[in-house]
Amino acid sequence: MRDYNMESRDNAARKYAYGFDFDVMHPYMLRSFEPFFRDGSLLELGSFKGDFTRRLAQRFSDISCVEASDEAIQHARHVLPGPSYFHERFESVHLPRRYENIVMTHVLEHLDDPVAVLRRVNEEWLADGGRFFVVCPNANAPSRQIAVKMGLISHNAAVTPAEAEHGHRCTYSLDTLERDAVRAGLKVVYRTGIFFKALANFQWDRLLQTDIVSKEYIEGCYQLGQVYPDLCASIFLLCERGNAGAATGA
Repeated sequence: MRDYNMESRDNAARKYAYGFDFDVMHPYMLRSFEPFFRDGSLLELGSFKGDFTRRLAQRFSDISCVEASDEAIQHARHVLPGPSYFHERFESVHLPRRYENIVMTHVLEHLDDPVAVLRRVNEEWLADGGRFFVVCPNANAPSRQIAVKMGLISHNAAVTPAEAEHGHRCTYSLDTLERDAVRAGLKVVYRTGIFFKALANFQWDRLLQTDIVSKEYIEGCYQLGQVYPDLCASIFLLCERGNAGAATGA
């Protein structure tokens, strides 16, 4: 039995979320999504404490959120009462309708059966003509590749003990993320990376408290990520509903 409250707490080796996530990655994720949003409703799968939800609420008035941690969802309800919240696991939640936009950021890697949940997105929750935005940490980010060369982790896609404590089950790269989306029957229409990243999150948090990196440098890292998506902090797939019968276990 998983303890989603415990998984979402900081541990001795790793924070669950960093200032880099909130201050750098969240704005750039939203910027990457914006050209593809559909008008209408939005479902956020894994809303945590509502930090990214707050940004989405600047664009959408009709938001629903699914979150497994009762501590996190209570906090989200307090700071952002507008959305409809469902305290449930993705595997068992019953949602009342389909949605024009579905967002899942840094969540899929936590799931015991990610393909099964992606299949629910495709077959049950995504509206005809809707868009699914899925973002995961990138196994091939230079910061991880450097950690391999330093002997800190065994290989790019390794799940560290600290990550496992936070509920990580795998570490995706563009090819394995697209593999699982296709297995679930989704149609991948666009793929890219978000933010070129050669430093670990804790290093970025320290840098952001100084004047060593400028706003222009940070913007340059985002722009470079569009050129080298496989070297980004996160990878992003944009999907539409596919033919459920096309799903494969290959």
